[in-house]
Amino acid sequence: MSTAVKKPASTLMVILAFATVYLVWGSTYFFIGKAVHDIPALIMGSFRFLVAGSLMLIWCIIRGEKLWDPKQFKAAAITGLLLLLVGNGCVIWSEKTLPSSLVAVWISSAPIWFVLLDKPKWKENLSNRSTVLGLVIGFIGVILLFSEHINKAMADPKTSGTIIGLLIVLIGCISWAGGSIYSKYNSTGSATVNTTWQMLVAGFAFLPGSFLTNEWSGFEWKSVSSDAWFAIFYLILMGSILAYSAYVWLLQVRPATQVSTYAYVNPVVAVLLGVFFGGEQMSWIQITGLAIILGSVLLINLAKYRQTKPAVAPVENPTIGNKIIAQQEEAIS
Repeated sequence: MSTAVKKPASTLMVILAFATVYLVWGSTYFFIGKAVHDIPALIMGSFRFLVAGSLMLIWCIIRGEKLWDPKQFKAAAITGLLLLLVGNGCVIWSEKTLPSSLVAVWISSAPIWFVLLDKPKWKENLSNRSTVLGLVIGFIGVILLFSEHINKAMADPKTSGTIIGLLIVLIGCISWAGGSIYSKYNSTGSATVNTTWQMLVAGFAFLPGSFLTNEWSGFEWKSVSSDAWFAIFYLILMGSILAYSAYVWLLQVRPATQVSTYAYVNPVVAVLLGVFFGGEQMSWIQITGLAIILGSVLLINLAKYRQTKPAVAPVENPTIGNKIIAQQEEAIS
């Protein structure tokens, strides 16, 4: 595993990228649920990423990007399989049987997996109390945010199906974190080209699974409702092209643990969308959970800000330092 070199990026671009990942991905739980209501999960995944990848490919050609590099393609293919096929595929599959609130809680464990799998950063992350405290507090906040939904789901008589679904989400969560870490340390070249290959590889990889699970049997595109079509195109344009591209770019320019805070903010956005547009009510427990989550994200980001702030090198020998300064002043005069 090679050591990644952090690329310089403007503060404005970083803020816009984080805002995109936070807000757009927070809305995708709802739209995935809408899409899989009419379109089988693996067919939907294949269609989503093949269309998004094709649009990205056209954009790369227009911009004159160098598309083929064996090393770059290999890293992008592995990343695409881990992130999109396994990571996103498990989420899509689980939302056929699980409430999106339960899925959101389980996905919120992602930042913890980021820390555990990012071996080159173990010393830095695990020795930083603000980072560790932020991760733990954030997960507790998400549990509080969805505590009422969890109780209702676990009280359902179909408990065995719930447990299996949660295990599938956990596998996807670990795969997503692992793929993100792999991408950070192994991706080379343009983030746009990397995103393009990741989506195309994943889109084609979904196809065999859709045939093996017999999803095409009885499925007809003409039976897909207008709501499902709107959902799938929202996922393509906003969730994949815009937000996923921002995520891949952030992995190149920011610490992985900081980028992983999307998993805490997304459920908050999902709940707030339900309150403002779905007529849902928020309890005091949920409001407390929301405040705790935002506090944890602030803790993690402050810790990473302090680590990236340039330090002033100390003068080991003050006497020598004073002599050097005096000589410089003499030379200037």
